[in-house]
Amino acid sequence: MGCVHNCNSCKSNCSSKNKESFIIETDKRNNIKKIIAIHSGKGGVGKSFITCMLAINLAKKGYKVGILDADITGPSIPTAFGIENNLVGDGQLMFPAISKNNIKMVSINLLIEDKTQPVAWRGPVLGGAIQQFYKDVLWEDIDFLLVDMPPGTGDVALTVFQSLPIDGVVIVSTPQDLVSMIVGKAVNLAKMMNINVVGLVENMAYMNCECCNNPIYPFGPSKLENVANEYNIKPIVSLPIIPSLNQKIDNGLVEDIDYPYLNNLVKELENL
Repeated sequence: MGCVHNCNSCKSNCSSKNKESFIIETDKRNNIKKIIAIHSGKGGVGKSFITCMLAINLAKKGYKVGILDADITGPSIPTAFGIENNLVGDGQLMFPAISKNNIKMVSINLLIEDKTQPVAWRGPVLGGAIQQFYKDVLWEDIDFLLVDMPPGTGDVALTVFQSLPIDGVVIVSTPQDLVSMIVGKAVNLAKMMNINVVGLVENMAYMNCECCNNPIYPFGPSKLENVANEYNIKPIVSLPIIPSLNQKIDNGLVEDIDYPYLNNLVKELENL
């Protein structure tokens, strides 16, 4: 059987026996205190939205925040922040883009001229780009570097979990019946890589009726507690569907959104 990069359970005498041997070092001018991955076992659950709102909430509390957009084939972070100019560098390091709230970010869409062209790269090239976004960017002082993960548990997820010193993973789901299995894949990958799972965020769980303001559950009752208990992780919050936010995000105005629903998640990250 080939290497599954789970050194703790491996019985071979591979030279890479210690997991730490996979971790790459960032530039010596960088001081990144905590790295948090926002992950799911599938797409369409709102990882990028949660990454954006979490970054904004942390920045409002005075933290220095960065976003590493690891979704190479489907990058959306720069669009949400209204950032279009390509990144520049000094020949050695790239300089991250900076939003109006001083959130630093790096994304493949800030490096290509035609934003509509597909990034048709194979796994090793995708992994190399992720590593460059960490080690070849002048992040400087960062309290929280948030990694917006691609969907699934493939090459890029493995690269992030192996190469970056991740302090915690936030698992994102939605309330459909299929979610229990999808959450399991994401949780088990993190555990296989010996990475701390901060907890579960259930996105798009409900919406408030425009007439009576009572909650409506379009995907059925919340499964946050049940799924979190099934995988022995912390249930953090169920988030609402707010259709009015879409226009601001599409127009690059995500920083104009007041979104207090992630306060519990912020507290969990502060206590890591």
